Amino acid sequence: MDTQGRLENALVGRYRIEGEIGAGGMAVVYLAEDLKHRRPVAIKVLRPELSQGLGTERFHREIEAVAGLNHPNILGLHDSGETHGLLYFVMPYVEGESLRARLHREPRLPLDEAIRITREIGDALQYAHEHGLVHRDVKPENILFQAGHALVGDFGIAQVTTQAHERLTRTGVAVGTMTYMSPEQLSDDEVVDRRTDVYALGCLVMEMLTGEIPFEATNPHTSLAKKLSGTAPDLKAARPDVPPTVQEVLKRAMAVDAEERFPTADAFTSSLERAATRAEVERDARQRHRHRMLRTAVAGVAVILMGVGVWWAGTLAAGPSMARIAIL
Repeated sequence: MDTQGRLENALVGRYRIEGEIGAGGMAVVYLAEDLKHRRPVAIKVLRPELSQGLGTERFHREIEAVAGLNHPNILGLHDSGETHGLLYFVMPYVEGESLRARLHREPRLPLDEAIRITREIGDALQYAHEHGLVHRDVKPENILFQAGHALVGDFGIAQVTTQAHERLTRTGVAVGTMTYMSPEQLSDDEVVDRRTDVYALGCLVMEMLTGEIPFEATNPHTSLAKKLSGTAPDLKAARPDVPPTVQEVLKRAMAVDAEERFPTADAFTSSLERAATRAEVERDARQRHRHRMLRTAVAGVAVILMGVGVWWAGTLAAGPSMARIAIL
């Protein structure tokens, strides 16, 4: 029996499965009706290899922690369970599109709109971080829109499933995308903390502004090499209308070394908002002008000194020889 059939048999009388609405490397999502409360829900079922790598006890422990999150920008949990070897959890069904769908429709968002979305996502991340949870899988597919506001989905669940997924990937069982993963997520020796989500959020903002996925490559090795090079995409070339101050903030958020990033999601989003203000842009323009003037002055002095040096050397070489007088 396939996954949907097993799920239907297990949840009969509680949920009526209407069909599959999404699938990825870690789970399959079904649209269903909550028969008791007469409401549409989304049921996410982990793939069997992930369920085995995670374990039922740990799954329930992590689900309990996630269920305690209560924030307007975090997609909540209704229910969870295990049946016939399947681990599943039930979420509200959001009729709005995902950020991925919006970027397909509108690849480059206006700066003010991208910052507004980033603030809502950042608020959700900050709240969860303060409650000890790191998302680890911030990407457009996990951002949904309801009444125009961003909702972060799979919060906490992504933390657990990603950990199991990474272990399975190393043994060759499963392969996932690393487009938004921080460098430390790819190393067994590095600590993964809230700065991992800051990195992913920086990549997400870059994509909203440029319409291109940062560090995208034809294979994981090339993508990793781009990440480790520390070279962020050229925002100025793609969006000349975006001020340089925004580029500097994104460079810091996407730094290879976690120590060089913003320490919190709130610090990042606040800096991003400030970088786009007229006062900050004008201050930066004045500072850049002063630096250009200073460089021009230094270069001018260097040219003058070089000219004087050449003239002096030429004078010494071409002048008459000095008469020598011996005094007895």
